[in-house]
Amino acid sequence: MEIKVLGPGCAKCKKAEKLIREVVKETGSDATVEKVTDMMEIASYGVFGTPSVIIDNEVKSVGKIPKKNEIKAWLGEE
Repeated sequence: MEIKVLGPGCAKCKKAEKLIREVVKETGSDATVEKVTDMMEIASYGVFGTPSVIIDNEVKSVGKIPKKNEIKAWLGEE
């Protein structure tokens, strides 16, 4: 599983990335987490708000920090 956190590096983007990394670690998931800050790459996903979360090239969240239970559900843990 490949998780991408899209955002320029604002506080919300950093918090979203930190939370996702925590949940991946807590659940023992083998998912990889990548932070994408390049605006052209972010735009290529068709999202217009950050932070955005992409899992296996599917947009899961745009413009908000996801909740832990949402992230766990995406990882198949709920």
